[in-house]
Amino acid sequence: MNKKATFLILISFLLLIPLTTILGVTLENPIGAENFGELVDRIIDIFFTLALVVTPLMIVIAGLLFVTAAGNPNQVQTARNILLYSLIGFLIILVAKGIVELFIEVLTK
Repeated sequence: MNKKATFLILISFLLLIPLTTILGVTLENPIGAENFGELVDRIIDIFFTLALVVTPLMIVIAGLLFVTAAGNPNQVQTARNILLYSLIGFLIILVAKGIVELFIEVLTK
């Protein structure tokens, strides 16, 4: 995109903002967080929920690779790495959620 097109898009957005307030259009907060702590907590919750779905899937994939390895050391090593890294990733997300909850508890009291 060239500079002229970028400038025109920016100007059109700047002109639309006052128009929405004149027409009475209100924009709702899609995240629902009122402060930075709530925003971080919601982001961690999204990653935690994603990890709850992905981690068992990766464990199953690692198990299938173990079963179908048929003595192939490269495939066994790949399965071990998938299992190890998925469990380490889940542990990191779990600890991050705990740390955020601890900070929120300490800072709100």
